[in-house]
Amino acid sequence: MTTTVLIGAVFGLGVYILVRALVPTRRSSLSTLAEIDRMRARGVSHSAQNHTTDSGKLGGIRSDVGRRVADFYLQQGWEQRSLRADLAVLDRSWESFLATKVLLAAAGLFFGPLLFAVAWVLGVGSSPIVPVWLALLFAGIFFMLPDLEVRRDAADKRRDLRRVIGAYLDLVSMNLAGGRGLPEALMAAAEISDGWALRRVRNCLSDARITGTSQWQALGRLGEELGVEELKDLSSSLALVADDGAKVRESLASRAETMRHREMAEIEGSAGEKSQSMLVAQLLLCAGFLVFLIFPAAMRVFQV
Repeated sequence: MTTTVLIGAVFGLGVYILVRALVPTRRSSLSTLAEIDRMRARGVSHSAQNHTTDSGKLGGIRSDVGRRVADFYLQQGWEQRSLRADLAVLDRSWESFLATKVLLAAAGLFFGPLLFAVAWVLGVGSSPIVPVWLALLFAGIFFMLPDLEVRRDAADKRRDLRRVIGAYLDLVSMNLAGGRGLPEALMAAAEISDGWALRRVRNCLSDARITGTSQWQALGRLGEELGVEELKDLSSSLALVADDGAKVRESLASRAETMRHREMAEIEGSAGEKSQSMLVAQLLLCAGFLVFLIFPAAMRVFQV
């Protein structure tokens, strides 16, 4: 009887939390104004944000779930700045990411009991409380899987971005040495390639020219949005020496050299880790071969 009541209470609590998360509540005027200011600071209109939907019926349901979960996060004050920066690097939507997390968690709620049903058919388990714990466990695991994927992909893309920024600084320094001003040098260096990294920098500089802000301030905002410290440091250094062309060239050249040294150190460290892992694999292989050689002799000696 106690087990049945406990299972019912846990199930009811889960349904209540799911309904509270998906059903939108009445929002205050302050939270609405705060959301409009936040989207205006990002350069996104409130109407475009609300009327952007995916194609198809399932896409509409997914976008609706994402908006509701995003509103719930906003009401609770959960900013998740690191995750937002990772999604900005990957050029993914925050609402789509939250919808993926919730839908995977819902799939985990059904996957756990399904796994228990298979085990029960095979005669492995019979406890009635096991499906509840399996459902909660798999829901939590599935809910965290998108975070791990996004952080892994964002780390790889940031590494590429830092490599491109190092080359970009060299190009800006060469343009300054050729007699161009700092704004023209920044834009000309960004137009060399059409890769995603320089395209983001070029769009950032174009937006700064349209809005009337300085280009180094725009680079600093881009670094804050993407979570790249090198861009924020570059913005600070350019703001200090923007009027002196010689100091700008020296600062950019030294910063590019520092980034190259850091990249070389990371590459050497990664190579050292891989060589150590190969050494461990070779030692395990040798140990297995020795066991294969010694085992027949040991069996004869001990007459087993």
